[in-house]
Amino acid sequence: MTITGDMLRTHPKADASNALLTCIEACVECAQSCAACADACLSEDMVAELTECIRKNLDCANVCAATAAVLTRQTGSNPDTIRAVLEACRAACAACAEECEQHEQMHEHCKICAEACRRCEQACVELLAA
Repeated sequence: MTITGDMLRTHPKADASNALLTCIEACVECAQSCAACADACLSEDMVAELTECIRKNLDCANVCAATAAVLTRQTGSNPDTIRAVLEACRAACAACAEECEQHEQMHEHCKICAEACRRCEQACVELLAA
């Protein structure tokens, strides 16, 4: 079990569903991946050609981090906000993945980031459906 899983399991008010846990963990992983990809893009010789990728990486990292934070809070409920952040996260992940996929043949970090974004996008879709 992960720390996130342990915290959800031991929270007195938590709904420790697998979809919730998967989504929180995917959001945290994606936020880290996007931040690392943006940093790697900044180190590339062709950085000027990667500005859109960097922007989408940073936007996605921030949205994923915010989504993980909102989903982690279990006391009380705000379904409209939860749905809105999940939709925003899904959209940010899709946009970032599409951008990174354009560079994945040249930059391995973009390939890794795109994969993390696609996992997070799917986790958001699944939690929205739950």
